[in-house]
Amino acid sequence: MTVFRVAAAQYPLDQLDDWSDYEGKLDYWVGGAAEDGARLLVFPEYGAMEIAAIAGAEVAADLAASIDAVGERLQQADAILERLAARYGVHILAASAPARRADGQAVNVARLIGPGGTIGRQEKRMMTRFERDPWRISAGAGLTVFDLGFAKVGVAICYDVEFPLIARALAEAGAQVILAPSCTETLAGSHRVHTGAKARALENQAYVVVSQTVGEAPWSPATDRNCGLAAVYCPSDKGFPDNGVVAVGTRDEAMWVIADLDLDKLAAVRADGTVLNLRHWSEQPVGEAARVLRG
Repeated sequence: MTVFRVAAAQYPLDQLDDWSDYEGKLDYWVGGAAEDGARLLVFPEYGAMEIAAIAGAEVAADLAASIDAVGERLQQADAILERLAARYGVHILAASAPARRADGQAVNVARLIGPGGTIGRQEKRMMTRFERDPWRISAGAGLTVFDLGFAKVGVAICYDVEFPLIARALAEAGAQVILAPSCTETLAGSHRVHTGAKARALENQAYVVVSQTVGEAPWSPATDRNCGLAAVYCPSDKGFPDNGVVAVGTRDEAMWVIADLDLDKLAAVRADGTVLNLRHWSEQPVGEAARVLRG
């Protein structure tokens, strides 16, 4: 099968009381996407910050404490997603979360979970200004392409998708689809991510799937304001929409954005498209200095 359905979340953060509430919410979301036929579900960056509320209002209201609270509970949260992935027979890119390494450094990590359990993880590489300070989140390491059997996918978390070499490395390693979970508090920030996502789809002749947080969460200093939109982008070429947009949601509404991804079409434009961005990348004048002429 060369066509599969993806679901990208416009996901609200709720102040949940306990694990039962959290599992119920995730069951509602995962079950809904699975009912619509989605095989790959994408949750946004820092969507896992709502786990901090389970530790209590005082912890959730403290930036440093909430970051640690999420990391300490991440294994339990992923166990819930593993049960849901198995129950519904889907692959899930779990909402990214801050988690501490053995050396004490916190990184922003997304986990890919399949029907058979956790497949792997991807750490965010490029830190935004607020992640560097005051969040004290460190840059992650490594890039991975996950072969799901029906598609090869890579992950570029939020700010990562605004930098071309990250997506390029994933495409060169075989990625057909790049997942871009994101969390932005302003309309400008949301647009930056989407502009980057469309550019990465063009450069790499790939699908790029954006999922973002939506709505307000005043109880969380980390994610109190969220301006979000989910979308799926593609090359602007033969067999695809002229504007490079496969699907897009209604801004700031809680919803799934559903799209069918045809990998045969993707292979066709990579082999014989109107343009051949993927193949012609190496012809750029890398390292060549531009002249400056003064008039």
